[in-house]
Amino acid sequence: MSDALVSLRNIVKTYRRGQQIVPVLAGVSFDIEAGAFLALMGPSGSGKSTLLNLIAGIDRPDSGQLIVAGEEIGNLDEADLADWRARNVGFIFQFYNLMPVLSALENVELPLLLKDMPRRERTERARLALEMVGLADRADHAPSELSGGQQQRVAIARALITDPTLIVADEPTGDLDRESANDILRLMQRLNDEIGKTIIMVTHDSRAAGHAHAIMHLEKGELSGREDVRA
Repeated sequence: MSDALVSLRNIVKTYRRGQQIVPVLAGVSFDIEAGAFLALMGPSGSGKSTLLNLIAGIDRPDSGQLIVAGEEIGNLDEADLADWRARNVGFIFQFYNLMPVLSALENVELPLLLKDMPRRERTERARLALEMVGLADRADHAPSELSGGQQQRVAIARALITDPTLIVADEPTGDLDRESANDILRLMQRLNDEIGKTIIMVTHDSRAAGHAHAIMHLEKGELSGREDVRA
């Protein structure tokens, strides 16, 4: 489709386990339009996290065409791929991946350290990102001084700081209680609805997936169905 931000064609991925070749993705093809909020669901071992890692440029397919944000990323060398990730992808992980010795503000600033940017500008942008996720008053707190939900909000602010084309989230509510999880999902939904961020989220939780526009189901490395959730 003309407005596809992500386009996959016959993506195949295998891993080697000793002498055994283990198939993970078997010819997956689909498009994701700009501004979508897509949930990837499937049983353990279905290939959903592998698929997310391929789209984010963390891993490479064995074969097939993978175009994200206008770039066929499977053809990039490691240096160009790292640069592409830094410009285009914001990451949200299940366990936050915050640096414990840094404050919330300093954690959010981290992706900007790779850019030629004055310190004052980095700090201002980090404060604005924390304000966007409702944590402006926690900027100087260490991760250990924050709840799990607050830590995940810091991680979301960090994902937003470079204004990425795409946000990928791997089980972003998997380590949270239900109330905190709902808060995070509403925040992600707002980022999608109000500022148009394209989000791809892996989740095992059907209630979490219900916040997306659509759910893509994977089964044994193949797409087994798609359902629209929100208009």
